[in-house]
Amino acid sequence: MLRTLFVAFFLSLYILLVGPPLLIYTAITKNPNAVYWGGVRGVLFFVRAAGVKIRVRGLERIPEGVCLFAANHTSSADAPAVVGAIPRRVAILLKESLFRWPIVGQAFRSAHFIPVDRGARDSAIASIEKAAEAMGAGQSFLIYPEGTRSPDGRLQEFKKGAVVMAIRAGVPIVPMALVGMREKLPMGSIHLRSGRVLLRIGEPVPTSGMAIGDRVELTQRLYSAITGMLKTP
Repeated sequence: MLRTLFVAFFLSLYILLVGPPLLIYTAITKNPNAVYWGGVRGVLFFVRAAGVKIRVRGLERIPEGVCLFAANHTSSADAPAVVGAIPRRVAILLKESLFRWPIVGQAFRSAHFIPVDRGARDSAIASIEKAAEAMGAGQSFLIYPEGTRSPDGRLQEFKKGAVVMAIRAGVPIVPMALVGMREKLPMGSIHLRSGRVLLRIGEPVPTSGMAIGDRVELTQRLYSAITGMLKTP
C-alpha cells in the first residue's frame, strides 16, 4: 500500500508542477513532443521507482515508418510499459471519460490522442476514421484491440476496428504482448506490486494490398500472433 501511495502522491505532484508549463509550451510551439515525452517518461519513472521492472524483447522487429501498434490489455498500468518501449511518438485511442480529467485530459488532446465513446457505435466509427486519417498523414498509433481491459487476464475477442484503421492507412500492424502486468496491478485494485514484467514485440502483420473485406482474416492473424507470444515461456 505504501508503494501505491508513493506513486499516487508524487505522480500527482509531477502532473501539477510539470503539466501546465508543458501544455503552455505545446500551445505556443504547436509541437506535441514535449508534452508527450514529458508525460511518458514521468509516469514510467514512477512505475519503475515503485519496483516494477520492464523487459522488452523484439525492438528490432519494429519497422521504419508509420505503424499501428496493437497490444493486449490487462491493467491500468499497461500504458507506461507499452508506450515507454516504443521508440517514437505514438497517439492512442482512449475512452472519452479520460479526456475530462484536469491537466491530463488537456495533455492527451495536445498529444493528438483521440477519444472514443465505446457506447456510441457511430461515434466510435468516426474516431477510428479520424485515427486512420492521422496515420495516413504520418502519425503512428497504439490501440488495444480488445477494446477494454480483460477482467481475468485472458485475451478477449478482438474488435475489428484496429485492422480497419491499418487497412485504410495502408500501414503494418505490430503485435505486442505484455506479460505479468496484471499481477502487479489487477483490474479494480489500487495496490501496485513490485516485480518484473515482459513486453514481447512480434513480427509486423502487413496490410499492403488488403481491403476492408479482409478484416476478419487480418483480425484473426493479429489475435493468433499475440496469443502465441502470451503462451511463449
